[in-house]
Amino acid sequence: MRAEFPDFRLGSVLATSFTGTLSERHGTPVERIPAPHRLVDWLALNGLAVKSCGTAQLGLARELRESIHAAATAAATGEALPASAVQIINDRSTQGRAAAVLTPEGRRRWQLGSGSRVEDALGVIAADAISVISDERDGRLALCASPTCRAAFFDTSQSRTRKWCDMNTCGNRQKKARFNANQRRSPSSAE
Repeated sequence: MRAEFPDFRLGSVLATSFTGTLSERHGTPVERIPAPHRLVDWLALNGLAVKSCGTAQLGLARELRESIHAAATAAATGEALPASAVQIINDRSTQGRAAAVLTPEGRRRWQLGSGSRVEDALGVIAADAISVISDERDGRLALCASPTCRAAFFDTSQSRTRKWCDMNTCGNRQKKARFNANQRRSPSSAE
């Protein structure tokens, strides 16, 4: 992977990790898959290796990413799912070819065939989004509390009260901002 691109934010839920390939949506957006080869890199890191990706396939991936984000945001806020987003997620899910396999640890993992295409990997991501958005999994969809991020994430914490999509980025940034604001307000202990 090339160093000139921002690092990927990898999470434990495929669909919401995929939406994280565009972060800081309400600030200065950070695109983590700006070129087809970066999508290939992201897919490989998530167990969905494909040999190549074209510009049109990158466009399909971004369309799916934004549809998942729109549907997950609506689900997290209790709004109706956008019909166009649902249609795109469903289309990508039905067009992909992948098999669910059982790991020795008793977990499900998706396996692409040797001649798999980006569309097959997108089908897996769409199927994962369907399981998360349809409330089939133990957890809840939430939105990051960072005003510049607002990423959808899947909260599996015991209390289901997680505030940030990623503690190492958004959480630390918010805590640091609060600390600095408190330091400016409180009288100096050096006086």
